[in-house]
Amino acid sequence: MTIKQLSVFIENRSGTLLRVFSLFKEARIQLIACTTADTLDYGICRIICDDPQRALQVLKDAGVSVAISDVFALQLDNKPGRAADAIEVLSQNGIGITYLYSFMMDGKGVLIFRTDNPEKTEKLLH
Repeated sequence: MTIKQLSVFIENRSGTLLRVFSLFKEARIQLIACTTADTLDYGICRIICDDPQRALQVLKDAGVSVAISDVFALQLDNKPGRAADAIEVLSQNGIGITYLYSFMMDGKGVLIFRTDNPEKTEKLLH
């Protein structure tokens, strides 16, 4: 399935991530998953939350640089090798993963990822 993900662009300095999380706290937006990737000067914080459209507006209103996009979410049984099995299916179909992160929710593993061929991925997952 596809879900909405926020990509927040933040300076790579103390307090910038806290500002984003504090805005979520004040707006009572529940953070579900988060990953950060950084370079020397800035970072990208990718966020899954319970109300992405409202979160987008809250961050924009606060002057935070943010974008929203579709990513894939795949729920897996909590058993060794299930992530490898899922990635193998994508790979066997010529689909490359551009980034991926995972978390546990309600006893299930969840993979969040973007691919180099969203249309083919969508067809394969259905």
